[in-house]
Amino acid sequence: MDTSYPREDYLPMTSHKRDLSPTVVTIGASVPPRDHLIWSIFNTIYMNFCCLGFVALAFSVKARDRKVAGDVEAARRFSSKARCYNALATAGSVVLPLLLAALVVTGVLHLSKLAQDSVGFFSYQFNTSDDEDK
Repeated sequence: MDTSYPREDYLPMTSHKRDLSPTVVTIGASVPPRDHLIWSIFNTIYMNFCCLGFVALAFSVKARDRKVAGDVEAARRFSSKARCYNALATAGSVVLPLLLAALVVTGVLHLSKLAQDSVGFFSYQFNTSDDEDK
């Protein structure tokens, strides 16, 4: 049994000597990637267009797990996929109803114009005086 003190295996590496190595400052330090979890939850609950909100939620959870585990590159990859699926889910949930509403409005306008044009056709009256002259 080793009873020597200090145990170098268990103590953090501290040195009483002053380290004179230059300090390295990185410009544009790596910022941890965003996991877009709140946006994914919102899309899953309210805007789950073609289950894209659920897929975005799965990638958001994976990104958060990878970020906690320290794998920044994998977290960035999953975060990018989550952002793409969230954007698709949001766009699909907003654009599709607007497109359908526009189609309904244009269809109603077209049908009303056809109805007004056909009123003249159905209200045409044959004059009996025209038939007698022939």
